[in-house]
Amino acid sequence: MVSIRNKALQYLGRRDHSRQELAQKLALAYSDVSAEEINAVLDDFIERGWQSDARFAEQWVYFRSQRYGQQRLRHELQEKGVNAELIASALLQAIDNEIDTARQVWQKKFNAAPVDHQARCKQLRYLASRGFSLNVIYQVVGEADEFDGYSDGIDSI
Repeated sequence: MVSIRNKALQYLGRRDHSRQELAQKLALAYSDVSAEEINAVLDDFIERGWQSDARFAEQWVYFRSQRYGQQRLRHELQEKGVNAELIASALLQAIDNEIDTARQVWQKKFNAAPVDHQARCKQLRYLASRGFSLNVIYQVVGEADEFDGYSDGIDSI
């Protein structure tokens, strides 16, 4: 139990982890230890404030929102086992500057308006792969007026 605790502290010393992510890492490192023992250690960490899914989600969004859109961040946090309420509250900070972030990502990659349909599609796909919504993508690529009627209610390409 002590070595599990030390290994968990070692993981958390490097960066914050979600509870699920930390449990998976500990289970891989200690295959002979039961899930109940791992959960007991994680429960103790949560009580002491050493592990927090809310803090993990906020930090994840803060660092990753500089390169990725909300949809991708939401998906990544869901994969890491963070519940939907914590994800929603963490993503609130990224909503305000998503267009600016998408514009910076686009400028770094392309920095020029598309010259033909093929170039336009390439730019749209690139921003979609980074997790930005269609409304944001069309604004950045410069087609918001043309596609306004088609982008309402659509969340991704």
